[in-house]
Amino acid sequence: MRDVAAAGSASVGPSAGRTAWARNLGAPVRDFLSTETGGAAVLAGAALVALVWANSPWSHSYQSLWNTALQVSVGTHAISASLREWVNEGLMTLFFLVVGLEAKRELDLGELRERNRIAIPVLGALGGAALCVGVYLAFNAGGSGARGWGTAMSTDTALALGALALVAPTGAARLRVFLLSLTVVDDLGALIVIALAYSTKISLPALAVALALFAALALLRFAPRWRDPAAVVVGIGVWLAMFESGIDPVVAGLAIGLVTSAYPPTRADLERATELARAFREQPTPELAYEAQRGLTEAISANERLQYRLHPWTSFVIVPLFALANAGIHVDNQLLRSALSSPVTIGIVLGYLLGKPVGILGASWLGTRRALGGSRLVVTWPGLAGIGVVAGTGFTASLLIAARAFHGQLLAQAKLGVLAAALLSPLLALIAFRLIARLPATVRARQLGRTAAALIDLAEDVDPARDHIRGAPDATVTLVEYGDFECPYCGRAEPIIRELLAEWDDDLRYVFRHLPLSDVHPWAQLAAEASEAAAAQGAFWEMHDLLLAHQGELTPEDLNRYAQRLELDIGRFDEELRKRTYAPRVRADVASADASGVSGTPSFFINGRRHNGVYDIDTLSAAVRAARLRVGAVRLAQAGS
Repeated sequence: MRDVAAAGSASVGPSAGRTAWARNLGAPVRDFLSTETGGAAVLAGAALVALVWANSPWSHSYQSLWNTALQVSVGTHAISASLREWVNEGLMTLFFLVVGLEAKRELDLGELRERNRIAIPVLGALGGAALCVGVYLAFNAGGSGARGWGTAMSTDTALALGALALVAPTGAARLRVFLLSLTVVDDLGALIVIALAYSTKISLPALAVALALFAALALLRFAPRWRDPAAVVVGIGVWLAMFESGIDPVVAGLAIGLVTSAYPPTRADLERATELARAFREQPTPELAYEAQRGLTEAISANERLQYRLHPWTSFVIVPLFALANAGIHVDNQLLRSALSSPVTIGIVLGYLLGKPVGILGASWLGTRRALGGSRLVVTWPGLAGIGVVAGTGFTASLLIAARAFHGQLLAQAKLGVLAAALLSPLLALIAFRLIARLPATVRARQLGRTAAALIDLAEDVDPARDHIRGAPDATVTLVEYGDFECPYCGRAEPIIRELLAEWDDDLRYVFRHLPLSDVHPWAQLAAEASEAAAAQGAFWEMHDLLLAHQGELTPEDLNRYAQRLELDIGRFDEELRKRTYAPRVRADVASADASGVSGTPSFFINGRRHNGVYDIDTLSAAVRAARLRVGAVRLAQAGS
């Protein structure tokens, strides 16, 4: 048994590739959407405050404050702008940076990593923007409002996602990801329009400096340890050069976000972080504290680190501050009367409420035509119609462009149109989704069955001849768990899995795969091998249950005691543990976890799709129900075709 103990405490040797034990229960896109939708309420409140302030007895203080000049100077060089301009062109750069970061994360790790799924959101965004502008120009071409055509163009990310969260069915993750993809393209298009159509007196030397610095920033990913502080300095340099060039510097934020890659941490990085943390625990010196902190930080991609730090600030501070600085207009009878007949106001409202949804639907329809090389939608057609209506919520980019295109009465009319569309669009979306909910169940199921298949995150499919399975072998839904017998979270999940299996009876099969976190759980590897030794004698699940019920007692002596309790052949059990007979079997599970990009234990996959977030009984049951519904919808669609 001493040999077994040595085997349990010794390192099993790191596998190459991606790690499987970085704990991260929340999916980045889930966090992004929850923060964005929560921030929408703050944004709406800030806009309301701005309107009340601008129409109060102290309305003069509103314009006076935001027109206050603020100058930053270093030596003989100075940048001077009003407070409103510092918000619009300075702080909003961080907002567009976060939007770009999330888009890049989706391209690298999320739903858009399969590149043919990008085409339809891109086409939908372009079609929606083009028809929105077309409707606006139908009322304003040749008139004084023609210059503001870009005002009726872009969907506001925060307000649109917030509205969708309120009106769409619970759990409609695909709708939210599709809308997020569409709004990112919208934002990019709006910023390009600002740069090309609403920027004057462009300085080519300053623009060349900005492009050179941007190239240097992209190359910093190959730099050594000092790349993070260097990236901050170069990023600020890009913004300053863009500001001096005459092009709105918020473009820099989105561009920087789109070149900041996202990736799961490598096993080598995380094992190094563990070693550094252990070294600090043994010798708590300032140097080792810094090294441990840096090791932990560098294990996570810069994309996710920046999102984690900036997203709450942009959603709850910067964007509401933008609304406070720009949404305040003095509304009186004269403005209301002029707006009712103003082609600017009418063009913006109808562009968003009519042009946006029709343009998105039409362009997406073209994108699905096989004759044009199109692919299937990832959302249903009724769902896409609802997204189109929600996308009529414009605000941020619209107000940025309006401030550049108009002055005086026309600017007030444009702002009123933007605010009216932002108010009416969610109301129309609520009606649209209520109507969709009234569609016959067979129609909704058939629509769902015709959407693109879900991306499979599980790298290695379930093999009944090899995997350990509980439940009906031919069940509709398969739940795979990567677990560690010494992990306390796995222990807490075990009774939930039992309850889930009891609830779904013959419609769910459960698969357990090994992922011993040997760096932090010294007996996990040996416990995994012990379960396989028990499996060789037909007692895997019995040993599985004992190990999870006694997670603090996994020494070789404890394992021997469990084997005796299960009446196993003790001689064979001990010999197989001593020779580490099942180490390759456990290692194969770890390799499949790495290939699947698993980021912690327990990690769950439902019909091949990663389950992100919490794993309480209600959440898992809802996920199983959704997977079962999708399988039924696909079968119904196949039967009807």
